[in-house]
Amino acid sequence: MADGAVSPTVAEPLRIGILGAARIAPLSIVGPAAATGQSLVAVAARDVARARAFASEHGVERVLESYAAVIDDPDVEVVYNPLPNSLHAEWNIRAAEAGKHVLSEKPAALSADEAVRVRDAVAAAGVVFMEAFHYPYHPLFQRVCQLLADGAVGDVQHVEAILRMPAPPASDPRWSSELGGGSTMDLGCYSLSALRLLSPYAGGEPRVVSAWREDRPGRPGVDERLFVEVAYPSGATGSGGSDMDCSERDFHLLVRGSAGEIFVPVFPVPHEGDSLVLRLDGQPEVVEHLGTRSSYTYQLEAFADAVRRGSPVVTDADWSVGNARLVEDAFAACR
Repeated sequence: MADGAVSPTVAEPLRIGILGAARIAPLSIVGPAAATGQSLVAVAARDVARARAFASEHGVERVLESYAAVIDDPDVEVVYNPLPNSLHAEWNIRAAEAGKHVLSEKPAALSADEAVRVRDAVAAAGVVFMEAFHYPYHPLFQRVCQLLADGAVGDVQHVEAILRMPAPPASDPRWSSELGGGSTMDLGCYSLSALRLLSPYAGGEPRVVSAWREDRPGRPGVDERLFVEVAYPSGATGSGGSDMDCSERDFHLLVRGSAGEIFVPVFPVPHEGDSLVLRLDGQPEVVEHLGTRSSYTYQLEAFADAVRRGSPVVTDADWSVGNARLVEDAFAACR
């Protein structure tokens, strides 16, 4: 499909209810729904006036009085959950128990135990669940996987996925312990997810070897930065983590192999930069561009295919449990 083209609609549009009027929603669900022909049928927020403004601006059919009302609405078949991190697991479980398919912003749970409860609720209800790590659904990351599967850089020796960004304002909920904030839950979980998603090319799941963290001054228990070293069963190594108070943004992925390396400058946001740099030993550098069509749009297409056609989901509830466990292991290694 040409970059920027509108994708074909599914046989029947998904009927999506949104929990909260989150700032990410225009990028993560409103635009993708328009691009793929889905229907935004309901929204609720703690502030009804904000929900009304959101619905008016983004074409949501109606405003409901509570999150529970969205979940209970018989016209809603899919619940999109972009609530604060601390509320993800609770409302993911409630949505699944109501028989709704769930698209949950990351992290889908704040602990492995929570993630297991989400997985069990999803399995019991027989619904589709996707944790919204959107970048694996974009051709950019899929190209990385294809190159590794083809042995383009030889045996994988090291994987590096690092995310750094300037600090959000002090009032930002990402600095709130009560809301499940911190660098790892906002940024670092992307890094750890990449270390896991590339693990098939390094012999299996990564194991945390060491980690260190620094908390935000004046915010005990809220990590400002956390970095981790991992080992893979093949003998390959990995490094990852995040810094949420850095002078410049850096969201890179590097995979080094025995015959060269793959470098992706902004792997989690390919709509901002779609380049992949392939450096093979003794050969000229090759730059590929995989398209700036939004990874959120590809994600929603994959989710719709799972709901309508039973297609597999990469970041499903089982995968989510594994990611939560790696995040827990990273925190535990800092003690």
